[in-house]
Amino acid sequence: MPKSLVTGGAGFMGSHIAEHLLPLGHQVVVLDDLSGGFTENVPSGAQFIEGSILDVNLIESLFKKHKFDYVFHLAAYAAEGLSHFIKRFNYQNNLIGSVNLINAAVNYETKRFIFTSSIAVYGTGQVPMTEDMTPAPEDSYGISKYAVEMDLKSSHELFGLDFVIFRPHNVYGERQNIGDKYRNVVGIFMNQILQGLPMTVFGDGEQTRAFSYIGDVAPIIARAAQSDAARNRIFNVGADEPHSVNDLALTVAKVMGVKPALKHLEARREVVHAFSDHSAVAAAFDYTPKTDLKEGVSRMAAWVQTHGARQSQEFGNIEIKKNLPPSWKSR
Repeated sequence: MPKSLVTGGAGFMGSHIAEHLLPLGHQVVVLDDLSGGFTENVPSGAQFIEGSILDVNLIESLFKKHKFDYVFHLAAYAAEGLSHFIKRFNYQNNLIGSVNLINAAVNYETKRFIFTSSIAVYGTGQVPMTEDMTPAPEDSYGISKYAVEMDLKSSHELFGLDFVIFRPHNVYGERQNIGDKYRNVVGIFMNQILQGLPMTVFGDGEQTRAFSYIGDVAPIIARAAQSDAARNRIFNVGADEPHSVNDLALTVAKVMGVKPALKHLEARREVVHAFSDHSAVAAAFDYTPKTDLKEGVSRMAAWVQTHGARQSQEFGNIEIKKNLPPSWKSR
């Protein structure tokens, strides 16, 4: 029975991937510091360890004890827009923490390192985004993700560490932390509706994204450990059809049974149009997304309405306050 480490496995994407690994025959160890995850997300049958990927001694002891066959690395703080203003925090958690895991994977001869990157590595003006494009990230989050990608390639060439890199985008669904006001627009909209607030939209709302339902993403990532076709490759993964943020807001309001109310805020620095091509992942895994936006949002809304609203938390340590969007400034 292969043994797999899932970092961030109490969070949104990580918990779904851990859940899909169990029926595939994996013995799963979840590592999460609970900064954005919840213990109730950890699937039954997985071992949970509370801790940080920045704790080098903990990482060393876990790899020494478990001799992981596979690492599924999802622990990250994935707030692209906010990353401009929290550079040190971003690079510590999204780059240095990843390097800690790569070091241990090399030293303990892990068979394959599966890394969840982001289409943020592409930057702007490259749509649809394809894996053969030269990345040109425009925010600190994308830069950190691309740096990890490059380190994995280098570690494969020098040390023989096999990898699979996924670049998902705008993933939403059940278990998403709707209380995080800096990321995950679907959850933000739903949380605002539950609190009787208007949905806040940066700029004119015509920026487009291919919002991707978790049920179309997590199974593919879980299968990457033992897929020969995926070995040492990079894949875009997610939905094919882009939608504007305005269209998303109307869809969310409709499935939650309320009249749409939007509040437009000052535009922030972000890529305007971002969606990718998925022909590579479709060929390698013989799989294409099956869930359209309305169906996926309806499934998430049913879960959200059962669990209720969550209080939005301010990020505790903004490092650069110059040009910070007013709605993100601490009250």
